[in-house]
Amino acid sequence: MTPEADARAALKERAAKIRAVVFDVDGVLTDGGLWYGPQGEALKRFDVKDGHAIVLARLTQLPVAILTARSSPMVDVRAKELKLQHVFQGRIHKGEGLAEVAQALGVAPDECAYMGDDVNDLPAMARCGLSACPADAVEEVRQRVHFVSTRPGGRGAARELLELVLEATGRWAQAVALMK
Repeated sequence: MTPEADARAALKERAAKIRAVVFDVDGVLTDGGLWYGPQGEALKRFDVKDGHAIVLARLTQLPVAILTARSSPMVDVRAKELKLQHVFQGRIHKGEGLAEVAQALGVAPDECAYMGDDVNDLPAMARCGLSACPADAVEEVRQRVHFVSTRPGGRGAARELLELVLEATGRWAQAVALMK
């Protein structure tokens, strides 16, 4: 086997053990930009394909959660639209936050995949079983994760991770069949 094939096999093996997927928001589920309206409200852009993959995960019984240091009503709106039950906002200490999310989901932290994009995500990444980041994450994060998406944050990175986990856990065919 080539080193690349060995790495892909190891990644798939790691992904097969995942029982929940946890996402940061800014820079992961969004492109990291913040737009402010005239009343000072922050607006965020979410990707519809990332959202559809979250729905597919939910429909195949793969729990998805949000863990973010910021607090935003926009995140609540998006989570409600996607029917996400586990949204943890205002969690500055991401390592402790991941443990809290895992407990709420009834899984161990090392049974979670976590996708983040900046150094504040590293403590959660150190505790999870599959760490991931978007293509445009900061260099220090890209060097430490198990999986670097080919897509940037807010532009399909979350979907790419979810497809990896859904395929590795044998849920992808079920997800596609649900859409027929």
